[in-house]
Amino acid sequence: MAIETLLNPGENILLPAPGFPLYECCATSHGAECRFYDLLPEKGWTADIKGMSELVDAKTRAIVINNPSNPCGSVFSEAHLKEILKFALEHRLVIIADEIYANITFEKHKFTPIASLSTEVPVLSIGGLAKQYCVPGWRVGWILIHDRNGILKEVRDGLLRMSRLILGANSIVQHSIPSILHKTDKTYYKNLNLQLQDQAEAFISELRGVKVPGVKVIEPQGAMYCMLEIDSSKFHDIKDAFEFSQKLLNEEYVFVLPGTCFRAPRHVRCVFLAPKKILKEAAARIRTFCIRHTQKLETKDAG
Repeated sequence: MAIETLLNPGENILLPAPGFPLYECCATSHGAECRFYDLLPEKGWTADIKGMSELVDAKTRAIVINNPSNPCGSVFSEAHLKEILKFALEHRLVIIADEIYANITFEKHKFTPIASLSTEVPVLSIGGLAKQYCVPGWRVGWILIHDRNGILKEVRDGLLRMSRLILGANSIVQHSIPSILHKTDKTYYKNLNLQLQDQAEAFISELRGVKVPGVKVIEPQGAMYCMLEIDSSKFHDIKDAFEFSQKLLNEEYVFVLPGTCFRAPRHVRCVFLAPKKILKEAAARIRTFCIRHTQKLETKDAG
């Protein structure tokens, strides 16, 4: 809704890669152009701001940031958010901040709402109940308009009109929102993050280092996901990450989402919401799978 309200046909928007594919779908269906800036895995999936500057022209209207990130499981630092804000201010761009995973962070990482760091850059912050309260079926979300200088007056009116075109959550769910937001015990949030971090650790601890040939774990910092980088040169019969995901499913019944869905063709995305016992078994099956598909290559090299 935010993307369709901000953009006219022929204008363009900066989207993250890797990133959630719905952003591109919303923009292109409205006749807008998508330009993709890189998130850098070797730097904890921070945005390539230098690369961003090469994408901007007179028709660029906004930047989408997703923090914490799906699919990367990364959390932007306050310093990095300020860099993004500086860039947006220089180029007079609106920031659409997808913060649906707000506050779902792991130890040593802190979520900072980007709108709290600027009084000059207009920000549309997207939030909802689905992730933090584990109620995805409720489909409850909101847009917060941070516009201290009145730049988005027409956008505000447009969002109101667009909201009337979309079927909202049922009245029972809507009635529960104030109690959920204001009366949930604070220990819930802490316990949720600890549980997710514990489950993430149960999964990735089995895959770190040189334990699994051809797979590199990129440590998650929050949300519910982590990315595995796939080095297909280590396998004798797997040409890329997409084929890795398909063969893993067929042979070991472990489902990972191929990174091509997110414009990350060398990666696969893993979700760590299952019980720890299942996550450990999934990791063990991935390890078995990788060893099996490198054995012939190792034999050939030895010969």
